[in-house]
Amino acid sequence: MRDRPQIIMGLLIFVGLFTVPIWHGRAANTTTAAPEVRLPVAEKQCVAPLAYMRDSHMQLLIDWRQQVVRDNQRQFHAFNGKVYDKSLTRTCLEQCHGDKTQFCDRCHSYAGVSGPYCWDCHNNARRLTATTEWRSKP
Repeated sequence: MRDRPQIIMGLLIFVGLFTVPIWHGRAANTTTAAPEVRLPVAEKQCVAPLAYMRDSHMQLLIDWRQQVVRDNQRQFHAFNGKVYDKSLTRTCLEQCHGDKTQFCDRCHSYAGVSGPYCWDCHNNARRLTATTEWRSKP
């Protein structure tokens, strides 16, 4: 019976430490709600179903890069029968998701994903112009 104060104190310390993330989140005024992503207005469907794109969009882009660079396969036949260019810049960013900060960056920062290396080449206007000029030469 003489251990009751130590047990109560230990339980209070445990509960306090266990709830630190909750109190820290409230003090920092953060939320756990996922960011609201602005979907494209012009296009009604993506190159793949929404659930697949949420889970595996990066794998799709890696596969596209591999197929275009290594195998020279530049066309993608979507699930709905439509044919797209395998291009992050011309297909995804130009046709559908023009504002990278409102679409890509919001989810990547929420998920704690460091900026993928896609943007090293595909988001720099100078490099895009150079790439377009290079491709247009005979």
